[in-house]
Amino acid sequence: MNVAELNGSLGEAWRLACQRIERQDAKLLLQHASGATHAELIAHPERALSAKQGDRFAKLVSRRASGEPLAYLLGSAYFCGLEFVVSPSVLIPRPDTEILVEQAVKRVQAWHQAPTQVAARSGDRLRIVDLGTGSGIVAIMLARRCPSVELTAVDVSVAALDVARANADRHGVQIRFLEGDWYVPLGDERFDLIVSNPPYVAAGDAHLQGNGLPFEPFDALSDGVAGSDGMACIRTLVEGAWAHLLPGGWLLIEHGYDQAVQTRTLLLQAGFDTVSSWRDGAAIERVSGGCRSPD
Repeated sequence: MNVAELNGSLGEAWRLACQRIERQDAKLLLQHASGATHAELIAHPERALSAKQGDRFAKLVSRRASGEPLAYLLGSAYFCGLEFVVSPSVLIPRPDTEILVEQAVKRVQAWHQAPTQVAARSGDRLRIVDLGTGSGIVAIMLARRCPSVELTAVDVSVAALDVARANADRHGVQIRFLEGDWYVPLGDERFDLIVSNPPYVAAGDAHLQGNGLPFEPFDALSDGVAGSDGMACIRTLVEGAWAHLLPGGWLLIEHGYDQAVQTRTLLLQAGFDTVSSWRDGAAIERVSGGCRSPD
């Protein structure tokens, strides 16, 4: 696409971009580059596009044509109906993760309905920790839907935590963010609920080469262990959970489409009760979890 041609009108720029990328993607990128609204783009396609705007749009179209995810180009993505900041430092939110939020909310609601089933703790607030928080979407949604709980979010990536903090500020929620590897920064703290969407794609999985995944942070997708089954991080989460769960507390983990049986087995071997898996919107077992029995 010739940048010079994009120094004309919005409508012409949109038409040319559609020759290289999907029409909807072209529209969103044009709005992003020009500042035009959807209504302005439709009602006034003759509006002039400046040289600076045309150059910016041309670069965005080229990046999209090369496979870079639209969310990174726009700098944001939607999850559970809310807009979140994203960058190449974090995974792009996916609908698969909504079931993790839903099941966590159900645990909180159940505790509020039967508080005597939860062991005595310091203070009156339920405590939740989100391990490997990434962009912070899970912790933020829980803070919004369960405002009475105390939220902690952990990630080993400083860049990811910067994104998560920006999203927490954007949505007006209070979350304690800690830098570190899984349970390490928690010391001897214990929680009522541990949630996590860890890396679970096997390092050699062919899926990592398609659908824009080469542009997403590899460490957030895969455990990176050569020849592994992608379960290394899940094993770490299960093995360390008991020391950080209050009696009656729950561990909920998102996993791959074919990892539910393995995850349930790990939970049972670790002594968890009420072990189960829950299906996402595509009817795939996407989240598994279990409860630490009251002492």
